[in-house]
Amino acid sequence: MCEELRQEIERRLQSLVEGKADNDQKLLRKKALLESRGSRILKAKAFGNILSNEGEWTRYRVHFKYLIQQDSYIYLEEEVEERTARIANQALMEDKEEEPQLILSANMKELAEFPDVFEGRGAFQYDRLKAVQYAERWWNSYNPAYRQFSVDCTNYISQCLHAGGAPMTGYPDRSRGWWVRSNNWSYSWTVAHAFRWFLSSSKSGMQTCEVSEPERLQPGDVICYDFQGDGRFDHSTIVTAKDSRGMPLVNAHTTNSRMRYWSYEDSTAYTPDIQYKFFQIKDGSS
Repeated sequence: MCEELRQEIERRLQSLVEGKADNDQKLLRKKALLESRGSRILKAKAFGNILSNEGEWTRYRVHFKYLIQQDSYIYLEEEVEERTARIANQALMEDKEEEPQLILSANMKELAEFPDVFEGRGAFQYDRLKAVQYAERWWNSYNPAYRQFSVDCTNYISQCLHAGGAPMTGYPDRSRGWWVRSNNWSYSWTVAHAFRWFLSSSKSGMQTCEVSEPERLQPGDVICYDFQGDGRFDHSTIVTAKDSRGMPLVNAHTTNSRMRYWSYEDSTAYTPDIQYKFFQIKDGSS
């Protein structure tokens, strides 16, 4: 990685460890979030690689690791950012995180109104440990058994739930159920908004209980995010741990993240209008 980018990454890390954030809105929100949780970053590391160069513009990927202490609890949070920088005359002129394009199905109205017609395969026991183990194994890579998407958050969460034993239903109707097979899949398997409605509506196979407080979630449960507060859900995460105060820490894809605080206030996609849905996966669903 070029010297200009290396110095910028080091500056960002040092500002967080020292409790500073300059004028970077994402870092300012992360600093405020850490303080509100009684947490601090003990150490921070990063390593990156160049993705492409076009004239003055450079696309690169950087993997951040934060060793966080909250009360007597110490854990490692990780996040991978894809960024774009403009370097001219050996000086960094501009540097920003890329925001992934959110993919919404053309059938959003239909998906928000579909009836409860999911045919399950009988009772199953949801194995939360296996779901979390899968989430940890693949948080920053991609299982070759599945297709990878540029916006991969819901595809990844679906894989985690299936690894925990959640049965697929509805094949081959893409607007019904929750399934993937070869090069075909339901909207709910890959599209965050459709997934949110499936979790609310399924009456057989995988079923959920929606709760109002995030602290009621356990590892293996799911959070859905409507960043703009406009009724269309954009993102999905899986709970992989709880912090020392009983709040969820989550893993996610697209912006690959591990043990991230559930509220996403430190995300570039965050807005004050954000809305959440908290889903407990029912054990022994039938």
